[in-house]
Amino acid sequence: MQLNATIARQIVERTMKIIKYSVNVMDDQGRIIGSGDPSRLNQRHEGAILALNDNRIVEIDQATAQQLKGVRPGINLPIIFQDQAIGVVGISGDPSAIHNYGELVKMTAELIVEQAALMAQIQWNKRHREELVLQLIQGTALNENQLLSIAERLELDLSQPRIAAIVKVYPTKGEILSLEHIQRLVHLLEYPERDNLVGIASVSMNEVVVLKPITLDANGWSRSLEQKRVHKLITRIAKEGNFRIRIALGDYFPTLQGLSRSFMTAKATLEATTYHNDPSSHDPSHHDRSKHSSNTNEVLFYQDHILPVLLSGLKHDPWRHELLNQPRVQLEHHDPRGVLLKTLKTFFAQNCDLAQTCESLHIHRNTLRYRIEKIEQITSLSFSKIPDKTRLYLALIN
Repeated sequence: MQLNATIARQIVERTMKIIKYSVNVMDDQGRIIGSGDPSRLNQRHEGAILALNDNRIVEIDQATAQQLKGVRPGINLPIIFQDQAIGVVGISGDPSAIHNYGELVKMTAELIVEQAALMAQIQWNKRHREELVLQLIQGTALNENQLLSIAERLELDLSQPRIAAIVKVYPTKGEILSLEHIQRLVHLLEYPERDNLVGIASVSMNEVVVLKPITLDANGWSRSLEQKRVHKLITRIAKEGNFRIRIALGDYFPTLQGLSRSFMTAKATLEATTYHNDPSSHDPSHHDRSKHSSNTNEVLFYQDHILPVLLSGLKHDPWRHELLNQPRVQLEHHDPRGVLLKTLKTFFAQNCDLAQTCESLHIHRNTLRYRIEKIEQITSLSFSKIPDKTRLYLALIN
């Protein structure tokens, strides 16, 4: 730890609020880097050099001051940090009058130094945690030994199985998203979940990446446990009241390299579901739904959206995407009230069970048959043929 002008200025300002005498702070070379008398800055203080060399308190009277360079009457005390003298704090004045203030000023200076060192360590940890997250989710040319070394210094266990999650932050109605929202979310993610690896702004301005520890059993990772953890997070966010989230959790892949794949599945899940569910979507057909869900939090698991996620890449291939969507577009055109589309969605949601579909829609079986025939006429696709039925399903989820 080295003294700098910022820390020295803090020491001077805080101690001079306690005592009426001028205070000086010298670095480990005896140079004045903070002073109640700005004209003395950058001068070499020989009294401080004596205090540093002998690691002792040096009192200077008027006669001694005349024999030393850059010195005025006063008392100089070494600033000790981790058993080493890293500088000197001095009080100008008659030694006999200021003697009782010496230990108080020294203690104040050392507390400020310890606080600065702690903040520096926190910033180092924060910066390296984010860098660690970034390297792990990018997954390219990983230097595992280097990453393990950084993790060890951060007291993190990278052998712990983890999945990636992306948390997207939205302000509630009447609020504007700010850095404070992101910082508050990061705090909620890190405490009490101290094993979470959190990266700020690794994806975009309103997204946070989390590498979450998971529990593995014979059936894979415990989704139910993660649901409980996410529920606790959402409960804490609800108490904040000024922002909400959409969180997408990716799948588990072993080894450090697997974290980048987990991140990709989380990101793809968030993107694949945005069209239908994202309150920020500009699609007019989802305006009412967006309005209804503007203050709710949403949790998305990759396992629940595997097919839409795997097909989401087709959106970047316009002609394939257009043909895949064609049945849905045809239904929307011939059925402006959306009755047939709702029926089709319910039919697939009930795993193609006619009885359950009727019960869910509160309609007679003959009504359902009529609607199915109407869908077949409009789309030229048959429910009795697996390829046709699959096309109808894909048109809904794409």
